[in-house]
Amino acid sequence: MCGRYTIAKSRQVLGALLRREVSEDVIAPVYNASPGQRLPVILDRAPERVVSALWGFRTDAGRLAGRLLINARAETVHDKPLFRDAFRRRRCLVIADGFYEWQKRADGKQPFRITLRDDRLFAFAGLWMTRNRAPVFLILTTDPNGVTGPIHDRMPVILEEREQAPWLERELPTDEVRRLLDPYPEGEMTAYPVSRAVNDSRNEGPELIEPLAVQR
Repeated sequence: MCGRYTIAKSRQVLGALLRREVSEDVIAPVYNASPGQRLPVILDRAPERVVSALWGFRTDAGRLAGRLLINARAETVHDKPLFRDAFRRRRCLVIADGFYEWQKRADGKQPFRITLRDDRLFAFAGLWMTRNRAPVFLILTTDPNGVTGPIHDRMPVILEEREQAPWLERELPTDEVRRLLDPYPEGEMTAYPVSRAVNDSRNEGPELIEPLAVQR
């Protein structure tokens, strides 16, 4: 599961690195991006712009009624009635440069920040919908790779750069879209422990991503 992540870059840097216009309402940097926040995404309907969208939504249908939905499993999302239409018609790139996962330990859960080795921006595979005429999104998850596996049993789908444009292509056949959802190559990723201050979504600031020396 992906429940927190980071965008440790300014709005100006986001625009330069992504070569896109950044909407005025986009807030960055964010060191503890949490469900319920408005965060930067690129929607398939306007791939030339970075806009803000709300992470998570609530449904009135079925056994998930009333729950805040922030993730969906990549293996089954194309078949689920709640997500099927969005998978076909409303895909988005969720901009990030790291994400947090928690490892169970005898003294409690230890958070780790997981990034690409060169600390560059990347994009999660996301789906978006409209609630109250505004976009909301969730992030797809998949099996962990060798970096994330020792920490958690799921990880967000990170799209390789060559996969980002196809993910936004609405006419791409479903089978080809599904091929984009494999775990990111572990050799290009790294993880390090951080302060448990990230456990509280109200905490924010660059100190949250500083490496923490942890006795193993």
